[in-house]
Amino acid sequence: MLLSAPTFIDRTGYFPYRNLDYVFRELHEGLNHNRRILGEERYAELARMSERMWALFEADPEDKTGGTLQGSKIINEMEDVLKQVRRKF
Repeated sequence: MLLSAPTFIDRTGYFPYRNLDYVFRELHEGLNHNRRILGEERYAELARMSERMWALFEADPEDKTGGTLQGSKIINEMEDVLKQVRRKF
């Protein structure tokens, strides 16, 4: 996600359907699919982080206002939360 932020548009032509909405729809579906493993509290936290990140990327499509950097930091925070789950299994 970090490499294609903030627009998530595929410049290679292999995935012409990929954009901001598609990537976040896939992220939400992935979180929902793993909801039982994550637990309700962690799932809710990740869903809130995802929504915030989506808003930041959407508000800064040209990477000029700092929203993209803030969104990228949220990606790293989400990774930290997910690593906690992985340690338990």
